[in-house]
Amino acid sequence: MTDTIPLLIDTDPGVDDALALLMAFADSRHDVVGLTIAAGNVGLAHTTANALKLCEIVGRTEVPVFPGSAAPLLHPAPDAAYVHGNDGFGDIGYVPASHTPETEHAAQAIVRMSHVHAGRLVLVALGPLTNVALALKLDPSLPTRIGRFVTMAGAVTGHGNITPSAEFNVFFDPEAAKIVFDAFPHFELSDWEATVAHGLPHDQVLAWMHAGGERAGFYEAISRKTREWSADRRGDDWHSADALAMAWVLAPEGAEDTVTRPIDVVIDHGPARGATIVDWQRQLGRPDNATLLMRYDRDRFHALVRQALQAG
Repeated sequence: MTDTIPLLIDTDPGVDDALALLMAFADSRHDVVGLTIAAGNVGLAHTTANALKLCEIVGRTEVPVFPGSAAPLLHPAPDAAYVHGNDGFGDIGYVPASHTPETEHAAQAIVRMSHVHAGRLVLVALGPLTNVALALKLDPSLPTRIGRFVTMAGAVTGHGNITPSAEFNVFFDPEAAKIVFDAFPHFELSDWEATVAHGLPHDQVLAWMHAGGERAGFYEAISRKTREWSADRRGDDWHSADALAMAWVLAPEGAEDTVTRPIDVVIDHGPARGATIVDWQRQLGRPDNATLLMRYDRDRFHALVRQALQAG
């Protein structure tokens, strides 16, 4: 058995997913054993192609890419192409990767990998939770074999980014999120509000990209549309939700403040659909099931991003 920690990433690349993947591939303490792919930021054909391209860019074409859910469990949902580009990677027209995805469905791969790496596997969900929910339906005992489950999801005090109260990943498939939150007796959640509190200054990010290598050049190109969109609407900082979640995964010692509470998801069709409800005062008598990231070491976060971009 190697000393590296096996890392299975469920993702919907997506520009911020791409940065998180670069961070994971650059970390020597973890070994990316697979990518399971969902629709979310854009459609499944694009998210799968983008995952394959990231593996090619970092020279890790042996990492299996498992396409999964092409739509939410029950109800259609809008994508985020207006932020990420129609193809999810800024519409730069990159040359597709030469290798191909696996034929095994992402949900089946999650279950199988949980057996291969039982007790040690770190499962990270960076997109809608559809694949993880399906894996739980295939095998409800899945959580017993996961060493650590971290998800980028939710807005813990109801300040959403896709509706007034909901964060995109949960809003895209609230039913899946509820299945997952209810199934895991404990998981870790990095939400949109933590993301806003840990912005990356535009000027610094651009300097890191210019100082980096081939990976940085590719990432600068695919993220340009998103960064320009963000600069127009959100000010001096750029917010990469999946990068913050991945920093917590790779260097959990960087968490400076966390809170553990019960959490639930609104699945009703109304203005609160997709909201994450944290029982801050534990008034409903439910067990604490989520550790929420409140504050992460900013210098460590920036160092992990620079490392991913090969910027020193």
